[in-house]
Order: sequence, then structure tokens, then C-alpha cells
Amino acid sequence: MSKADGAKALQRFADGFNKVNRELNPELNPSFEGDALLALDQAGIKAAHALNPRGNPGFRALTFKDAHFTVPKQKGWPRYFIADADTNRKGADGSFRRWFLVFSRNGIDEQWRAVYLAEFDGNKAPKLKTDQDGYAEAVPTDGASGLMVAPGRLSRAYADYLNTGQGSTFAPGPHTDGWRAKRARDANLPGQRIQWDDAATNHPPVALRTADGGALVFFSTLYHQLKTVSTGARITVPPALRGLIVGAHNPQQAISRMAFTTVSMQAVTVPAEGSGGKVTVLNRRESKTEVKPL
Repeated sequence: MSKADGAKALQRFADGFNKVNRELNPELNPSFEGDALLALDQAGIKAAHALNPRGNPGFRALTFKDAHFTVPKQKGWPRYFIADADTNRKGADGSFRRWFLVFSRNGIDEQWRAVYLAEFDGNKAPKLKTDQDGYAEAVPTDGASGLMVAPGRLSRAYADYLNTGQGSTFAPGPHTDGWRAKRARDANLPGQRIQWDDAATNHPPVALRTADGGALVFFSTLYHQLKTVSTGARITVPPALRGLIVGAHNPQQAISRMAFTTVSMQAVTVPAEGSGGKVTVLNRRESKTEVKPL
């Protein structure tokens, strides 16, 4: 894959992203997105369409500049590469954000589709290992990875940790023990109870060797949330989520139990086996994909 191919795939993503956000037609997402990113963005477009069925013609177009492409040497399919570029989107601190997009395809006749998206502090990703020709090293997803946790096991390991809090695989941070602490605070508020159950997904992880012998890994998980309110109270579905309701739902009917499904994608660093380090979650993005009154 050449840099010209990468630039073409990145522009195709930008064109598709802008078109789908103007038209708010979720049927367009699969043409330029796949796997975890498709699950997140398609749900968002579906929810937005319910609020604005005529679309959003005033949507501010996404633009990229100063693009760089990281290509690993790979055999067989699927294959992938990372494109990172400055965007015209700002973060919470008011600075423009650099997006790191993982593109994948399953065959020579397929188009490249973006499957993961991450942002990193300071707009800088961990330093990747490259050879003399500038190619990155793809890390096997199985036990031959040489990592503390094989990339193919990360989804299950992260879900198990969030469910139980047990083990020493993950470093402290806002997306590990901090996320569990927030859940605990929200679990039993006056008049309501919230329960969570995390699970692995089938979306393939993507892993590249870092300069320190570890790896930068992109993977996804999902979690189910069950919200129950006290007798006589009712759960009101926010307008922004009504387009994700499955099954019959009468807005006038009092609902005391509701289930939510959320897909989450993570970018993490995994230390080399035997290094004594821990998995550090650098970025986590999520989106509710289903709302179900019970």
C-alpha cells in the first residue's frame, strides 16, 4: 500500500463522513466504516435521524491536513494501516484534535474502511517500531505476540476486569478503576438502581509493535446496562436516544425498567511479556446502540 492509496482512503472516509452527517442516513455508514467504528457511528446517525429526519444540511464538514500513514508488513487478509491527521475538530481543552484512524479491508477487491478511531493526549501516539524501510510491525493476535496479554484476549480481559475489579492486568486510570468507581457511585442513587454487565465483542483487534517492545492495540467491548426505578416513578428516554429504541414503546406508558446496550472501543498500550508493566488505556470512545423498555 502506498501513501497515495492511504490518502485516497482517508479522503474517501472524510467524504463519506460528511455525507452521512448531512443526510443522517445510517444506511451510508457501512460504505466507509466497519467493525467497532461502524457500530458506534451508525447508532449515532440513527439516533440523529430520528430527531432530524430531513437531515442536517448545515453540518460543518470534517477536513484533514498533515496526514501521516503507518503501514505494517502483513501477509494474507485482513490487512490494515493507520492514518493520523490534524482535523478541524476541537477537544474539551479547545485545541484542534488529531485523529488516528485504523483502516482495514478483507481483500484486494474491497474498499478500505475505517474500523477504529482514537485521540491521544498531546495529539501523539506511542512511538511505534519501524524497520529501515519505514514499515511498522504487525503483532500476532494470539499467544505468539510476546505481550503480557495477547491482543486477541484483551476484549475478554477488559470486560472481566470491569465486571469484577479483580486482577492486576490494567493500570489505574479514568477508564479502569476510575470507571468502576463511577459506576459504583451511580449504582444506587435515590429511587433508582443501575446494574452493568460487560462482554467481549467479535470485532478483530489491531496491534502494532511499539519501540519499547510492547504494542499499541485497538479493540472493542460492549456493556449492558439495566436501569430500574422505584414503584410509581418512570424512566423517560431522552430525545437523543429515542431513535435507538427497539420493540414497541408508548411514550405515555410508565416504564420502570429499561436496558441499554453500549459499544466501546479502546486504544491501549500492552507491555512486553515479563516486563512487569500493565495495560494502560489511552483512549476510550463509546456510543449507546440500543435502548429497550422492559
